[in-house]
Amino acid sequence: MTSSDQPTTSPSATPGPRGPVDSSRIPRYAGPATFARLPRIDETGGRADVAVVGIPFDTGVSYRPGARFGGNAIREASRLLRPYNPAQDASPFALAQVADAGDIAVNPFDIGEAIETVEQAAGELLDTGARLMTLGGDHTLALPLLRAAARKHGPVALLHFDAHLDTWDTYFGAPYTHGTPFRRAVGVGG
Repeated sequence: MTSSDQPTTSPSATPGPRGPVDSSRIPRYAGPATFARLPRIDETGGRADVAVVGIPFDTGVSYRPGARFGGNAIREASRLLRPYNPAQDASPFALAQVADAGDIAVNPFDIGEAIETVEQAAGELLDTGARLMTLGGDHTLALPLLRAAARKHGPVALLHFDAHLDTWDTYFGAPYTHGTPFRRAVGVGG
């Protein structure tokens, strides 16, 4: 081993983030479909700076379901993401531990229960110190995610880009749908 081949950290030092699977060793179409081929959160000792989590839920929609399949579709498409961005001269997965936390299993027949489940699961992930990136799900899910963030960090600000505001009071008499999360979020007690 030459001096330039010597490790830069001692064996007891904390290793850097674990990145994506090496596509020169394992083809991009093979292996588990995690986001960007990154490790699962259980493969990082439960530690992640950013936890990618799917929420396969679209029971709150009024017209076109399908968002429940978004997380899996994004994971499959992300197999082509590269760990290095030459335009930015950046290797983002080397700067922070990003891990796939799987999916939050929600009841597709009970919106209230699904909201509670998402809020609890998101809160548990936030309590690990991770930031969340969620995949899939209809706009109903913004409410429990905002609640979990507010519980962890205090009052939160929201910048919402969409074709419509999702601030209806009710939709077909239901207070929790894809069209109502931001009305609930700014209301007292949400």
